[in-house]
Amino acid sequence: MSRYGRLRTFIALGSCVQLVFAQASIDPVRPVGHIYKRPYMEATVPPVRLSNSARLQTLIRAGKLYLSPHDAIALALENNIDLEVARYQPITLAWQLERSEAGGALPGVPSGSSQASSVTSGQGVAGSQAAAGVGGGGGSSSGGNAGNATVSQVGPVTQTLDPSIQEATTFAHRTAPQSNSSQSQTQALVDASRNHSATYQQGFLTGGSASVSFKDSYLKENSPTDALNPSVAQSLSVSIQQNLLRGFGVAVNERNITVARNNLNMSDLAFRTTVSRTVATVLNTYWSLANDYEDLKSKQDAFDAAQQFVNDNQKRVDLGDLAPIDLITSKNQLATSTLALVTSKTALAQDELQLKNLISRTGTADPVLAGVSIVPTATITISDADEAMDTKALVAKAFANRSDLQSDQLNLKNSEISNIGTKNGLLPSAQVFSTVTQSGLAGTPHTVNGVPTDPYLVGGTGRSLRQIFGRDFPTESIGAFASVAVGNRQAQADFGIDQLQFRQSQLTASATRNQVEVDVTNSVVALRQARSRYEAAHANLTLQQQLLDGEQKRFALGESTSFNVVQQQRDLAAAKAAELSAMVTWQSARINLDSITGTIIESSGITLSDAKTGHVQ
Repeated sequence: MSRYGRLRTFIALGSCVQLVFAQASIDPVRPVGHIYKRPYMEATVPPVRLSNSARLQTLIRAGKLYLSPHDAIALALENNIDLEVARYQPITLAWQLERSEAGGALPGVPSGSSQASSVTSGQGVAGSQAAAGVGGGGGSSSGGNAGNATVSQVGPVTQTLDPSIQEATTFAHRTAPQSNSSQSQTQALVDASRNHSATYQQGFLTGGSASVSFKDSYLKENSPTDALNPSVAQSLSVSIQQNLLRGFGVAVNERNITVARNNLNMSDLAFRTTVSRTVATVLNTYWSLANDYEDLKSKQDAFDAAQQFVNDNQKRVDLGDLAPIDLITSKNQLATSTLALVTSKTALAQDELQLKNLISRTGTADPVLAGVSIVPTATITISDADEAMDTKALVAKAFANRSDLQSDQLNLKNSEISNIGTKNGLLPSAQVFSTVTQSGLAGTPHTVNGVPTDPYLVGGTGRSLRQIFGRDFPTESIGAFASVAVGNRQAQADFGIDQLQFRQSQLTASATRNQVEVDVTNSVVALRQARSRYEAAHANLTLQQQLLDGEQKRFALGESTSFNVVQQQRDLAAAKAAELSAMVTWQSARINLDSITGTIIESSGITLSDAKTGHVQ
């Protein structure tokens, strides 16, 4: 195969591996359809991912899971449930931002019951009675007045920014006995009506709103006094209102959108914090497991040495060259070594179980992982060079990289933005409004009391519309509204509470930044002390090994006792355990310093984008 052929094969294999490791997306899929249908269709939210990534299976060989530190981190980023839960937060906040951009309080359910049996004022006997505020018994010319639900919040409520269209159509038949028949000339007024109404409404970030309403009402009655029967009444209204004090301004009405946008940005910071915490936990558990294997090896060596010493002493006792009491001493050391070996195996099993839960969504419930032993492929290595670290530079790095500190600053900004609402809520309410209405009326003429109907009103819907657009019957209004709360204690209290809570948040953020410097300094000291502890433990181990070798030679020459040899064996085992403990302490201090300075993700060789997708390259 040529070099280019091999290259093509390698690329193809790499693509297959990526496809195998890739996991289905958790992002909701927006509906697809016609623009008039799509807004009312639900998004498709994928089911939760409960299976592990394919990477886990590829690392198992002969019943053992061979893990490097990078493999452990990759598996955790792909399979850890805490991270999977955190991945939903940015998606949720993106939808909340979209909700905030729509404006308004939580939407209610509009009611069309107010349209039932309603007729235009002055239209027929029923409209005349409605205009006069009277009516016959047994019924009402209008239904109940119901509107959208009202949801209150601290500070002015932003107008509904998404345009809305409401339409209502009702058909009604009414029979109403008349206690005074001078108007209707009948004992029972029977009418049939049709009502159509449509409204377009739009809110603005300035604190104003505009609406256009069209109403069409048809009425047919049994009254001989109607000059037009049946009749058609129509109206077209344009209304505009604008807040002048409370609720005025883009900054006030856009505050929820800005906060939602900041929360979306903070979700990345919160996710980074979760990833950093998970990576630190995985690394600490991994190195603890690696140390467990070294400790188990050390305990096994101590056990083998104690067993061999017992066997040698047994032979010497059988030959009469050694007192039985020396055999008991060596057997006591064997029992101690056995207990230490069992304890080491238990610690290894516990850390292995914890690591399995970190790198798998199903933990030991997965039959593939349940019977598998994790074998770390790396060991802790400590360089000979001393830790040369500039504390001030590390503090500056922590301030620049720590996602929790950046989140604190964004939270303060959110509080400032939200406080705009409570500050604006101190102002009185003042509005200006204006309405322009054009009306039209037409119908079938009837001569009443010898008086003919005005020909201009004779006709149907076309005649009524010509009257509207000809502005034959205009109604115009302009006005202002003001409301002043005496004492204004509620708004004053809301503002005071928000400001005091903001001051508390400022102090907490300042204390956190002060603590960072303390934590970095302590971490540097801890890392240096861990190195010194390791160096001392390593030197002590070397000396203990030399002492044991010398004591065993003296014992072989008959110049020492079994007790002395056992004592040296115990000291050697303790020295080895101390060295391993010092190595784990140093590694934990190193991980802790990376966590405190906010660099653990980069120092682990991963990217935040890989963590977001749950697929590590």
